[in-house]
Amino acid sequence: FVKPANLGSSVGINKSTNDDDLIRHVDAAFQYDAFVIAEQGIEAREIETSVLGNSDPQVSVVGEVIPSRDFYSYEAKYLDGNSELVIPASLTKKQVQRVQTLALKTFKVLQLEGMARVDFLMEKGTKKFWINESNTLPGFTSISMYPKLWEKSGLSYAELLDRLIKLGMERHRLRS
Repeated sequence: FVKPANLGSSVGINKSTNDDDLIRHVDAAFQYDAFVIAEQGIEAREIETSVLGNSDPQVSVVGEVIPSRDFYSYEAKYLDGNSELVIPASLTKKQVQRVQTLALKTFKVLQLEGMARVDFLMEKGTKKFWINESNTLPGFTSISMYPKLWEKSGLSYAELLDRLIKLGMERHRLRS
């Protein structure tokens, strides 16, 4: 996979299957950013969870993205309308706990505050979880996973907004 280093919504991400693709996709990614990431792809399920908090973060239920295309591309997210969000994800209790623990550790190690959505790849053969990314500005649209995960965790959209405002004010007070 080749992608711009600092862009969201899967803009500019391509899956390369040969050397010619790789060169073309690197050039395409540089159209969006001065830095490009190339990473090995794996056969995996796309698993996501949301984290909310400052010094005492909490983690939501775990969800899964089932892309309508080869991967969760911009087109699969926003254009064709055929991707599926499964909340909660069909995982064992132990797998859910592993994802939630890894998400909290990721949030803390990166010294994140407020909110983040931590995305994982669950390798199909080994069932091993790989941290794909920590998204510190996840989408907040009607189709976005971050608020949907919190809603399924018992926190309404309005309550989520209130919590985020309070967390921002708390952070401001501590830094002042």
